[in-house]
Amino acid sequence: MDRVEIADWFKVLQDDICSQLEKGDAEGRFQEDLWERTEGGGGRTRIIQGQHIEKGGVNFSAVHGPLPQKIGNALGLDAGEFFASGVSIVLHPRNPWVPIIHMNVRYFEMSDGKWWFGGGIDLTPHYVNEGEARYFHQALKTVCDEHDASYYPIFKRWADDYFYVKHRKETRGIGGIFFDRLSGQNGFTKAQRFAFVQSVGKAFAPVYLHLLENNKDRTFEPAHKKWQLLRRGRYVEFNLVWDKGTKFGLDTDGRIESILMSLPPEVNWDYNVQPAEESLEAKTLSLLKKEIDWT
Repeated sequence: MDRVEIADWFKVLQDDICSQLEKGDAEGRFQEDLWERTEGGGGRTRIIQGQHIEKGGVNFSAVHGPLPQKIGNALGLDAGEFFASGVSIVLHPRNPWVPIIHMNVRYFEMSDGKWWFGGGIDLTPHYVNEGEARYFHQALKTVCDEHDASYYPIFKRWADDYFYVKHRKETRGIGGIFFDRLSGQNGFTKAQRFAFVQSVGKAFAPVYLHLLENNKDRTFEPAHKKWQLLRRGRYVEFNLVWDKGTKFGLDTDGRIESILMSLPPEVNWDYNVQPAEESLEAKTLSLLKKEIDWT
């Protein structure tokens, strides 16, 4: 397979996920913006602001051109032409009982023949529901195990380490799986790596729609909404301070509205919030740590 085939599949994935999310939201419809990158390539940014999904983005991009020196230094690559394509998703729900979710699946190659896949899915509940956390991780483990038994424990640990808000000393949520630079090492073929990425992409909508359906109509109080806005603040802190995808987009002169579609529409930073002992908020904070075995 070549990069055109891979990018075309990512486009189909974007279409399929958007269709499923519109059905799940019932009222929201995606607005599409087509954009081009001056140095080469472009993408399709799709944003939904619906009944249950307050703000969500499902983006496709395929960009190419001379590798920016800053990116080359960060990735340990020599100068040359690069190509990068993928789908990136962030959904911010209206109801505080529904979690935030993120997914990214991507492909990268250089003109000297180097190539790799990356991506992952992670969940950020405003209130951690342990049963739903187990459901989420078991679904990801099932996807991983279909391709290689070593994937889930490695990629789960990688997500714990990556989605960590270092300055807060807490994880962004309950993690998930994260992987990068999956190439031909350890005897894997390009087709095998791509098949795994395809499975991850296909798993996204059914898993999230299950969580959305379970919680979208639950009643909540103003205090729950206030906590949701506070947790969204933590999400913003991670994306703007630590996320490598955000930095990659900015460093390659990507479309700023597409890059920052991951940010929620409304957020609070109240000063020195200390939840009451044994509250749901305190329980959630106690579960925002690495190395929890959810399966």
